[in-house]
Amino acid sequence: MTQQYSRFMRWTSRAVMLCMLSMGMPMQAFAGMVDTGQAVSHELANQDRARINAFLDRADVVAQLQKQGVTASEAKARVYAMTDDEAHNIAGKLDQLPAGGDVLGLLFTVFIVLLITDILGFTKVFPFTHSINKN
Repeated sequence: MTQQYSRFMRWTSRAVMLCMLSMGMPMQAFAGMVDTGQAVSHELANQDRARINAFLDRADVVAQLQKQGVTASEAKARVYAMTDDEAHNIAGKLDQLPAGGDVLGLLFTVFIVLLITDILGFTKVFPFTHSINKN
């Protein structure tokens, strides 16, 4: 047993020494210029997310989400998981809705986006979906 223990300690100490030596090596950092368009589009996406979350705070929307089996907090978590383009597309559809109009169409769109991200394995909101990622 002591021979196995010393062999283990020998290999462990070699691994630790190798890790310690590699920590002293200089690392390369890559930096690039951030395009103004990228910075502006990211800020606009954050504004779009805020508008979607404000929409999700409405009582009629919360009621419809609960009918679909989704809580408002789950939906808001999904909004933050969206890409900038997805947030912009959904926020654009908010503008196209008639005043006091078709909430069901928007809820259906949000539901489909949430369902797709569930199936792709990015989130797990709906218990009836199975992720295609087997992580």
